[in-house]
Formats: sequence, C-alpha cells, structure tokens
Amino acid sequence: MNFYLVPFLVIGLIILISSFFTVKQQTAAIVERFGKFQSIRHSGLQLKIPLIDKVSGRLSLKIQQLDVLIETKTLDDVFVKLKVSVQYRVLNEKVYDAFYKLDYPHDQITSYVFDVVRAEVPKMKLDDVFVRKDDIALAVKAELNDAMLDYGFDIIKTLVTDIDPDAQVKSAMNRINAADREKTAAQYEGDAARILIVEKAKAEAESKRLQGQGIADQRREIARGLEESVDVLNRVGINSQEASALIVVTQHYDTLQAIGSETNSNLILLPNSPQAGSQMLNDMVASFTASNQIGEAMKNSRKKKED
Repeated sequence: MNFYLVPFLVIGLIILISSFFTVKQQTAAIVERFGKFQSIRHSGLQLKIPLIDKVSGRLSLKIQQLDVLIETKTLDDVFVKLKVSVQYRVLNEKVYDAFYKLDYPHDQITSYVFDVVRAEVPKMKLDDVFVRKDDIALAVKAELNDAMLDYGFDIIKTLVTDIDPDAQVKSAMNRINAADREKTAAQYEGDAARILIVEKAKAEAESKRLQGQGIADQRREIARGLEESVDVLNRVGINSQEASALIVVTQHYDTLQAIGSETNSNLILLPNSPQAGSQMLNDMVASFTASNQIGEAMKNSRKKKED
C-alpha cells in the first residue's frame, strides 16, 4: 500500500513547492488568478495558490536606457543621423498600468522620439543642430513625459549622444574649417613678416645713422690731428704748404705699409709707384701756390674796388 502512496506524495510535494516563488530586488511580479489580475508582489519570498494563481510577468523597477537612431533632414537640406538615449523607469505605484496598458513600451517610446525629433530638427540648420542639441533633448523629454506618465513610465533624462551628418557634408565642413585656419595662419604669418621687415628697416636706419655719426666723428678727429701736425711743423720753420704736403706723403707711405702687412688685403692704392710720392708732393705744392696766388689777386681786386 505504501507503494501506491508514493506518486501522490511526490505530486503533493511538487504542488507545495510551486506555491512558493521569489522576486528579485527592484523587480515587481504580477500574479493572476484564472487569467485575471490578482496582485503585485515585490522583492522577497512570496506565496501563491498552486494551480490557481500564476505569475504572468515581471517588471524591472531599475532605470533603463533605450537608444534610438533617427535619420532626418535639417533646414538647409542636409540629412543627418541622431542617436537619442532615453533613460526611463517604471513607477512603483503604476506597475499595473505599465504591465497592462502597453504591450511593447520600447516601440511606443521609439515612436514618440521619432515624432519629436523629426518635428524639431527640420526647423534648424546643421550648425544649430550641434549647438542646440540640448534643446532637442529637452523637447523629447517633455513630450515623452506627457505621453508615458499615464502608462506608468517616468522619463528620467533624454540625451542626444551622437550627431552624424552625411560623409560628404562632414568632409566639406572639415575643408571649410581647415581653410579658415589656414587663412588665420596666413594672416599671422603676414603680420609677423611685416613686423620683421619694419624692425629690420628700423635697425638698418639706426645702423646707418650711427655709421654716419662715426664717420663724421672720425673725420673731425682726423682734421684736428692734421691741424695739430701743421702747428708742430710750423714751429720748426716749415710753412703750411710744405707741412701739408709732408703730411700727405707720410700718410701715403703709411697706407702702403699697412697694405703690405696684411696677408689677405684686397685694397689697391692708385698710384702706388715709388715716384708717386714726389709727384704728389709737387702737385700739391703747385696747387697750394696757385691757390695762394688766386687768393692774393682776389684781395687786390677788392681793395681797388673799395678805393
């Protein structure tokens, strides 16, 4: 007789075990009795009537994310792909609405996202889409909140995570940006070259001014030195003409000596023959004599006119 009771005991044990079930944390389980809603069970060990009650489904109460990829056209007729990420969750107090009112909540949310994005983006130019992506996200969130709250879904946040224009449009934008940067670089290079030319011209002008001042100072000192030399020669009985000629001849030979002491000199003094010194002296004496005669004649003529 014990042999016939074993199957009944096994069946009874199975039925007893099936009356217990567990619900995970942040999850809600929907229990139906003969196909009709009975209750909502939350996390922990739960009990149901075997063969009568049934766990029809479970809903996660965690924040979930749905990524929606949309292709639309902007105001300036550029096709662009946008990726909108929708973060949502099921409200604890509206688990019944979320389970029974919507059969495919992801499809419903996607439809609303498509509707809002394709209504907002065609009002903007491509550049404005990048700048005002937060406005698009806020518009999607507002529309979804109004529509999905009645179904038990709370829209936490919407994000426009990617904006991808057509490849040719991106290439054109990159070329425009590169050309603009090259233009700016060329302007900076031109300004730098202009400043360099101006500063170089200023430096050359200052150099020439200082060089001229140096030459003037040099000639002034040479003249002072010649004057002192003539005074010294006059004291020993040499007149001014002879002193001047002697100084010129001395400078001539000093120049020849300086040229001879340099190994890589490229200076040529003409004339440079041995007779050049005496010829130069004679020419100078003759010129000084002629100039003195001319000066005396001019003085005499003035006296006559005055008389």
